[in-house]
Amino acid sequence: GQLVESGGGSVQAGGSLRLSCAASGFFFPDYSIGWVRQVPGKEREGISCVTDSDGSIYYADSVKGRFTISRDNAKSMVYLQMNNLKPDDTAIYYCTTDTPGFGGACLGPDYWGSGTQVTVSS
Repeated sequence: GQLVESGGGSVQAGGSLRLSCAASGFFFPDYSIGWVRQVPGKEREGISCVTDSDGSIYYADSVKGRFTISRDNAKSMVYLQMNNLKPDDTAIYYCTTDTPGFGGACLGPDYWGSGTQVTVSS
């Protein structure tokens, strides 16, 4: 399976970005999908995911109320709308079918994109 992220960039605090992730090489509706971010030198943080089974959605406390995940099974796409961005959101954002955290609800095969950089300046 292949995942390709897009939509990263540089914004000022309070701004918005929308990340997209295109999936291919596997039957997308059968898999949970989510977003993980990583700051160099720190552990990866699962920030949001949506399950395949019933479309349950999970958010990390750090992004709850600001980020919105959505998936389009017909297009094999997942999106992350990020609003009210903060400097602490600066990281590389990855799309994955194996999102850590959330009680294991979004674990799956080890498919990861190459990441997209998000930089938020104060």
